[in-house]
Amino acid sequence: MTAHFSFARLVAGFGSLRAVDVAGRVRRVLREQEEAGLVFAFRARLIATVVVSLWLLALVPFPRNLYYLSVVLVFFGLGYVPYRLRRHRYALLIKLCFILLDAALVTLVVVLPPPEGIGVDWPIQTRIRATEYLYLLLLLAEASLTYSPLMVVWTGAAIMGAWSLAVTTIYALPDTLRFRDVAARHGAPVSDALALQTIYDPRYVGLTQLWTQMILTALFTGLLACAVFRARTTLLSRVRGEVVRADLARYVSPDVADALAARAHSSFGAPRERVVAVLFADLVGFTGLAERLRPEAVLALLKTFRERSCAVVFEHGGTLDKFLGDGFMATFGCLTDEPGAPRAALACALDLQAGMARWNAERQAAGEPLIALSIGLHCGPVVVGTIGAQQRVEFTVVGDVVNVASRLQQATRDLGGAIVASASCIAAAERSGQPAHDFSESREFRLRGRSQPIRVRVWSGLPATGFPRPSDA
Repeated sequence: MTAHFSFARLVAGFGSLRAVDVAGRVRRVLREQEEAGLVFAFRARLIATVVVSLWLLALVPFPRNLYYLSVVLVFFGLGYVPYRLRRHRYALLIKLCFILLDAALVTLVVVLPPPEGIGVDWPIQTRIRATEYLYLLLLLAEASLTYSPLMVVWTGAAIMGAWSLAVTTIYALPDTLRFRDVAARHGAPVSDALALQTIYDPRYVGLTQLWTQMILTALFTGLLACAVFRARTTLLSRVRGEVVRADLARYVSPDVADALAARAHSSFGAPRERVVAVLFADLVGFTGLAERLRPEAVLALLKTFRERSCAVVFEHGGTLDKFLGDGFMATFGCLTDEPGAPRAALACALDLQAGMARWNAERQAAGEPLIALSIGLHCGPVVVGTIGAQQRVEFTVVGDVVNVASRLQQATRDLGGAIVASASCIAAAERSGQPAHDFSESREFRLRGRSQPIRVRVWSGLPATGFPRPSDA
């Protein structure tokens, strides 16, 4: 007997029908992360604003510090507006416009002197020769906290554009001292003493400093944009992986989904022989119960059963191979060599029955009919791998072990037990440390359709908790 889940749905249906949905969810998650980046950037901007305010209070004398603090308040407002509108339909355009306003505000505050009476009466040319240009670079630092390379490049361009316009405007003022004017008056070459005197003149403006600032800002912008692009690429890769894994987990168990999504090695799915424990489980008497219940109650029952069963199987590291109507098949050790696979399968079977006992207690208290679960267990060598053509492949567990486990589950009614396991599986589980005290002594039993008998051990249930035996259900 061959048990499998169809990878046609994963390769063809999942790959094509859900491709648009996956891309849409990736974009949605990316937008959420970009929004989170804007929130983080705004908080960083707030912290920087507080630090600069404290610095101004300590450095700048009164009342000039009040002037600069009012500018800081305006700067905060320019950041708060796009932060509040971050979910607006045109949030990106709004943010880009406010970046221009940020660059213009900081440039004007640096270049233009404070109002008359509270500032220092120095030539305006001195305003562009200090280190205040570094305040503009804080805007680049803020942009780098987002996941948007566009934001970084746009901020860098806004800074260079605003500063270049301000410097060239001052450079063109009639009272500005330019090196070329000195060379024209005194002749070239200019002596070292005259050059030094010119450079230290308060009205002097040279373009070399501007070019240096622009080149370094452009390099800084490019490096930050590359760093943000790499972070964005890494984020996209992780988001796609999580989305794909989440979708795969709807069809296969988490361990298979992880292996498929990661593709850790190219040999995944190559047929190989492994010792695997196989568990078949089935609700006893479900057909008669479904006949008495309304369709929505049947669906609710199956949904609850599957959710509870999946949780137990995954807790023990099993692979949910497939659902079989009101039952399922699970395997242990099919992806990697697991010496403890029989132990995990037996522990899973016992926990499934314990969970059924608790569920029955809840159902009995609610006045609902009790249900029973029959389980068959066997372990042994099987062939695990993918088989098929390029357009359709199946991940299969092939071998007599699968057939025997299925027959053992069907034999629970004949043997009067809730779990029937092969004696070899129980022995392997006990060698790995899983006790099987509640199982009967091994005995020979001839399975339907098989010529040779097999030694089995039977677990009869939990009568003390009111759990119904399969033979009574």
